[in-house]
Amino acid sequence: MIENIANSALSNTESGKTTKQESFQFQSDTVNLIYSSESVTTYNNSLTLNTTEGDGFDLLRGLVLNIFKTQGLDTTLSTSDSEIDLNTLTQNDAQELVADDGYFGVEKTSDRIFNFAIGIAGSDPTRIDAIREGVEKGFQDAYDAFGGWLPDISYDTYDAVMAKLDDWAGDNNSLQNIS
Repeated sequence: MIENIANSALSNTESGKTTKQESFQFQSDTVNLIYSSESVTTYNNSLTLNTTEGDGFDLLRGLVLNIFKTQGLDTTLSTSDSEIDLNTLTQNDAQELVADDGYFGVEKTSDRIFNFAIGIAGSDPTRIDAIREGVEKGFQDAYDAFGGWLPDISYDTYDAVMAKLDDWAGDNNSLQNIS
């Protein structure tokens, strides 16, 4: 287990704006979590609290952007037909990206993983076991990296990749049997 060597936290609140910065340093890693969110608290006629919709999304986007910035990563992602700017990404844009027909949806993501796995194996059907093992290891690594939890879309994508590998291996086996 990695021991926490240093830990510092700073929090500041002024007129509805909260800024919090935490730094943790481990044996060889440094993690900086910095976020700033402006909270507008209002009450309606029945004296119940009104919140701004999308606060969670904005907070998450801010954390991701800060992580990218700290690590020197670009906040623009290139897809096959467009670019995604994380600075201007809206919640609706994000939902479209993970929709069934979206760039990060199950079908398109499983196609990219399948094509990459087959390509790296030289399109050699005799390497199907190594291909499956690589996909399984990648999935397990992601599972471990996210603390033993992944969203449902990840499992659906994994299942779709494995089904495509089954189809590919079956098609190639039937072609070899004809020869």
